[in-house]
Amino acid sequence: MAQPIQLGSRTVGEGHPVFVIAEVSANHRQNIDVAKEIIRAAANAGADAIKLQTYTADTMTLDARTEPFMVANPGNPDIWKGKSLYELYTGASTPWEWHAELKALTESLGLEFFSSPFDATAVDFLEELGASFYKVASYECTDIPLLKKIASTGKPVIMSVGFATLEEIDASVNALREAGAKDIILLHCVTSYAETPEETDMHFRNIRDLAERFDVVTGFSDNNGGIEMPVLAVAAGARVIEKHVLVHREDGGVDARFSLEPDELADMVTRIRGVERALGTVAYGPQSEAERENTQYRRSIFVAKPVKKGETFTPENIRVIRPAHGLEPKYYEEVLGKAASRDLERATPLAWDMIER
Repeated sequence: MAQPIQLGSRTVGEGHPVFVIAEVSANHRQNIDVAKEIIRAAANAGADAIKLQTYTADTMTLDARTEPFMVANPGNPDIWKGKSLYELYTGASTPWEWHAELKALTESLGLEFFSSPFDATAVDFLEELGASFYKVASYECTDIPLLKKIASTGKPVIMSVGFATLEEIDASVNALREAGAKDIILLHCVTSYAETPEETDMHFRNIRDLAERFDVVTGFSDNNGGIEMPVLAVAAGARVIEKHVLVHREDGGVDARFSLEPDELADMVTRIRGVERALGTVAYGPQSEAERENTQYRRSIFVAKPVKKGETFTPENIRVIRPAHGLEPKYYEEVLGKAASRDLERATPLAWDMIER
């Protein structure tokens, strides 16, 4: 089992609270006051961290409108369609000059602040800003040069591996480790951007499989609507949950379709904490006063027919029945054939002093 990882002031891993990330993404709609409102709402909802995305349209792609650069996948949100990648990222990017102010606000509210850099210049910028850990988006998890750049900082790396093959994940993890990343968290990620996710698309068994294959802490990054899937992911072993967050879905935006409003985020966090409590720890035996009381209704050895002193115990005169006031059932065969040390009435719970030794 992977050792827990320190992300800022929080410890993440088995035995520690699930680390809930509120992804601002493009939901600020190019208004820093909206970004601040999202951060405050996420803090009030119980999130542990705020994540930004650090890129410009020019660091992400080329300004071109030829077919490869146009957004046209049928499953993508309608608001994306007809745009070039450059146009989409121009409207979705977070101005770099906002980062320091948003970081200060986030940390003043007791949350961790971090970002996904999308090229080497973004890594350098975030290093100057004092980033304590990094995120790699699913689309960048095969960008080996970028992974090496991030890993060279020596800081913890959270990497989403949506739609990556096992061979690609293996190559990416190896690249991170060889370049200096010691603490790695892998997030199983479903990137269908659906309002209503399909259960059959989730494959939550990947969460534990990734943990076992790569000896890492694992989690779930959900790029779909709703809160049911992240809560189920925690039950499946996720120690990190990432969700996009906004203030009002009706305000629109490129990520609005699959983002959570504050009350939904709060509900998700509440349910996650409930699942954590229900998962508990490895613990056997009675776990509550009610369970301790109910153990009296287990089985034990009772006298089933009157028995005279010196009479032999047989299956006809002693039985294993409820409740648990007599000797434990494991002694039944040992008692058979022995003699009673005194007269015993029917329904007497059998004890050792009633048996000739």
